[in-house]
Amino acid sequence: MLRRLDLGHIIRPASEAGTEHPRVESILAYVVRRPEGVLLFDTGIGSHPEVDEHYQPHRRDLRTALADAGVDLGEVSLVVNCHLHFDHCGGNPLFPGTPILAQRTELTTARTTEYTLPELVDFTGARYEDLDGEMEIWPGVWIIPTPGHTDGHQSLVVRLDDGTVVLAGQAHDFASEFSHDHLAYAVGAAPHSPWLERLLEFDPKRVLFAHDSAVWEPPR
Repeated sequence: MLRRLDLGHIIRPASEAGTEHPRVESILAYVVRRPEGVLLFDTGIGSHPEVDEHYQPHRRDLRTALADAGVDLGEVSLVVNCHLHFDHCGGNPLFPGTPILAQRTELTTARTTEYTLPELVDFTGARYEDLDGEMEIWPGVWIIPTPGHTDGHQSLVVRLDDGTVVLAGQAHDFASEFSHDHLAYAVGAAPHSPWLERLLEFDPKRVLFAHDSAVWEPPR
């Protein structure tokens, strides 16, 4: 089972979005139930007065979102963050003692720069497992480094009965950007992301994103 969780939205200022007007962005997480346990990919929006003033977030409670997907918070046995910005790891402190998988590069950046909200990373009971690259964490479930948005960004590949799904996080902000990247790779007419070929080796039937409810599917 794989379900998308709607955890609210932020309003990104035009100066950050590169647009004429502010842009509303969904905050999406994903829950995967397997025989090995329940995996949560991203945990929502963290809270801080400056963050709230700047991004005007609307938060949906993670417990409620999980319950709507038929999952209790206590069932989550593994957390994977695509990266550690405040809008992807906001619910991490709800999981003391639960393994949280992140690239070592990402953790180092989060702990040594003004990159995120520190209290979302090193909270009481935090249990990180540092990764250095690709890893099959459960049978048919892989973490694949997809640097770009951050140096330590990672995506999740999940084999399901009806095909393989890639949870791309913020490897690209939008499905359309992934589509452009894929086309550049397919026709060899422009540079493409260095990790794209590795993701495509899994023959994904769907690619899902952290800030876009649109779904990329391969052209037929």
